[in-house]
Amino acid sequence: MQIYEELKARGLIAQVTDEEEIRELINNGKATFYIGFDPTADSLHVGHFMALCLMKRLQMAGNRPVVLIGGGTGYIGDPSGRTDMRSMMTAETIQHNCDCFKKQMERFIEFGDDKAIMVNNADWLLNLNYIELLREVGACFSVNNMLRAECYKQRMEKGLSFLEFNYMIMQSYDFYYLYQHYGCNMQFGGDDQWSNMLGGTELIRKKLGKDAYAMTITLLLNSEGKKMGKTQSGAVWLDPNKTSPYDFFQYWRNVGDADVMKCIRMLTFLPLEEIDKMDSWEGSELNKAKEILAYELTKLVHGEEEADKALAAARAVFGGSGSNENMPTFEIETDFIGILDAMVATKLAPSKGEARRLIQQGGVTLNDEKVNDVSLDIDLFDEVILKRGKKQVVRLKKK
Repeated sequence: MQIYEELKARGLIAQVTDEEEIRELINNGKATFYIGFDPTADSLHVGHFMALCLMKRLQMAGNRPVVLIGGGTGYIGDPSGRTDMRSMMTAETIQHNCDCFKKQMERFIEFGDDKAIMVNNADWLLNLNYIELLREVGACFSVNNMLRAECYKQRMEKGLSFLEFNYMIMQSYDFYYLYQHYGCNMQFGGDDQWSNMLGGTELIRKKLGKDAYAMTITLLLNSEGKKMGKTQSGAVWLDPNKTSPYDFFQYWRNVGDADVMKCIRMLTFLPLEEIDKMDSWEGSELNKAKEILAYELTKLVHGEEEADKALAAARAVFGGSGSNENMPTFEIETDFIGILDAMVATKLAPSKGEARRLIQQGGVTLNDEKVNDVSLDIDLFDEVILKRGKKQVVRLKKK
């Protein structure tokens, strides 16, 4: 099976323009494609996972990834999926976030001569002359068509700033620039980016002629994937200092039954033949599938050693076998710590108020005994296991 057919079989492609030409380019390793990342934080999160895996798959098939960091568009903010305007970031913050992104992406794709490259659209967008841009690009866009785009329609009632209205033009200009300066002939993005991406394809063809080789593909679940990055307790980051390998493992171990096979197919690099055999799994076998998913993705992001540790810790906690050594551990300097302080210190609760509520609702256990007293002091003479619900577990011991 060639790479384009594999992407379709894995459920990664939703819409395309010029499918036959796209298939030809990708299958023969002739695509130079870009995917954009807005530097809104100093770490990528699991919502970016699909794009990272896609870049890796395509590079393995001989195609060249262009990672576009939105240092320039970050000054504007993408209105897609938003109910309000994004906060403005400083140039220093944007650059710091860009540097962090590259370090994490190097686990997925190989940068270097004739390999993947990373570019920052601040390098060309910040130098644009507004009047020249309007004359060169503005005439290629219909305001009527722009207002029909989903990314704008959903904001019209609550208010859409003129600043954000320019986002489509800026993103389209990115593709136009990358096509001219880097030979980038293809762009990938989420289904929520379809209007913006079509704008770039049309701009190239209007400015350079209908035969200009510019292609567009959208990923089936990328907009849903963005939601993957958020949980009730906050974001699930790829940075181990923000989300530990164990917590990362547990996030994927706890995906819903209806999503586990979809995630395995889209996000892991297991052979499709092996995945197809899992399609009939039910009941307890789905738990095995979730463990496979969690292990494979933790290995991809944090390495095999950390994946092994996370697997061993999870089995020790939830399977009743193995050692607690690999469990997330917090060392406390005092002999005793209050239960509320312990919940906050271990990040099992964001505040003492939330910790109190969880205890009162019966959602906290200490060494498998339900905690009923919010004023309980934990004796750290021996290490203890503290749990929030069934899925969040930490080990406490004296430093």
